[in-house]
Amino acid sequence: MVRAAPRPALILVTPALADANNGNWQTAKRWAQMLGGHYGVRLCARWDGLAGDQAKGDAVAMVALHARRSAASIAAWKQQHPARPLIVVLTGTDLYRDIDSDADARRSLALADQLVVLNDCGADRLPAPLRAKAVVILQSARALRAAAGHPVRHLRALMVGHLREEKSPRTYFDAVRRLAARRDIRLDHIGAALDPALGAEAAALQAQCPHYRWLGALPHAATRARIRDAQVLVHPSRMEGGAHVVIEAIVSGTPVLASRIDGNLGLLGADYGGCFDWGDDRALAALLERARDDAAMLPALRAQCAARAPLFAPDQERAALLNLLADVLSAAPAPGDPPT
Repeated sequence: MVRAAPRPALILVTPALADANNGNWQTAKRWAQMLGGHYGVRLCARWDGLAGDQAKGDAVAMVALHARRSAASIAAWKQQHPARPLIVVLTGTDLYRDIDSDADARRSLALADQLVVLNDCGADRLPAPLRAKAVVILQSARALRAAAGHPVRHLRALMVGHLREEKSPRTYFDAVRRLAARRDIRLDHIGAALDPALGAEAAALQAQCPHYRWLGALPHAATRARIRDAQVLVHPSRMEGGAHVVIEAIVSGTPVLASRIDGNLGLLGADYGGCFDWGDDRALAALLERARDDAAMLPALRAQCAARAPLFAPDQERAALLNLLADVLSAAPAPGDPPT
């Protein structure tokens, strides 16, 4: 009996594990599943090469999410295995904040053999000398059947994002206040209070404005069902690498109202009709009113989203990941070879 050759080991580092219930964890979990048929994926929050079977040093490559928060693992990998491939996946805080001010994040960019950005505009944010080693991998989501019908008496809007400054929940809060007289517009919000002050604001707003509901953190499946059933997803973030909730809305037939930032435009398209300037709660409120009052608006946005949806198919993401790993491994010596 001929035994199948063992799958090569691959280290996948993510500082966000399951208890974080955020986009980075969803990315790591999905990639581990997509790559699992081809590699023995070891998922960890930190790698130093010293614990357990990692001491054998048999992994052929490392994929690290987050240039700053995974910086220690990235440095340890390149110190111990300078000739083996290192792929660094850049998050929104990496691209749109940390690489400007954080030495660890910049060092991670320099050490990487390949950089991955998660939206079509991401590479433009990198220093010019590094853009050649950047590739775009658009994340994916399984399509959910669009809701059969929506209430005709009110608009149901939904924001999905933990309560922290990067997600700009106050833009949503302020739009809620502007719409206080519009009881035909109902605004829900899913997300944990990572910033307690923002959590207190959300709770107070819910008490003041009955058309706003803060639902707290929900399991991923429940969140996806609410995205599918909403009439519009609101995504007012200040910085995004490529928000998975936007992709989940697109593939579920739910139109999006999003801040006009690269991380959103790189998913929705530069000409997308449902954008507002970051922080402009007046413009967001006006778009929500138009979504309720103009019967043509949401179908037009839904058509734009439908045209983008094939870009976010799981088969596309899986193929892009496997091609990237095949490319970097074909250019690298086998494990155990001396550094070049």
